[in-house]
Amino acid sequence: VGTEAAKEGEKAEESAAKVEDSTYAVSEDALSFTAKNLNLEDVDDSIFKDKDLTILNVWGTFCGPCINEMPELGAWAKEMPENVQIIGLVADISGEMDTKQIETAKTILEKTDADFQNIIPNEDFVPLLSTVVGVPTTYFINSEGKIVGKPIVGAQVSKYKSFVEGYLATLS
Repeated sequence: VGTEAAKEGEKAEESAAKVEDSTYAVSEDALSFTAKNLNLEDVDDSIFKDKDLTILNVWGTFCGPCINEMPELGAWAKEMPENVQIIGLVADISGEMDTKQIETAKTILEKTDADFQNIIPNEDFVPLLSTVVGVPTTYFINSEGKIVGKPIVGAQVSKYKSFVEGYLATLS
């Protein structure tokens, strides 16, 4: 009986490991881009290199749940460990000449005290944005620019936080 229980225990551990592996599975392709942030400064995929994990929050200025989670994201950004960062990608800005939407996004971020970098999407983001089924959608990107795990759709900051905690635990 003891051996069977031990075998069952091993099976349970193996399946837990498989779940964990798939939870933090890494994409094959890295995100590659050169774009502008909301201040029209150049930004590229090198922003991932200095952090173990980047939370990439794809949101829209028209999206109530996106805006409602901004204060919590802003507060979290201030208390994140050194090796983690959050970056926004404003899905409904159509290029750096879309000054009206850029100003709208800046106003939302200011009012919600969400003081983290936000990127204006361009053609480099088409492959990523084509996978977005709704906003907010939050991706997790490793230091190589590769997506880790599955994106979280919907405003679920507590889920983002537990993903980050779990992922960081796999690094130590």
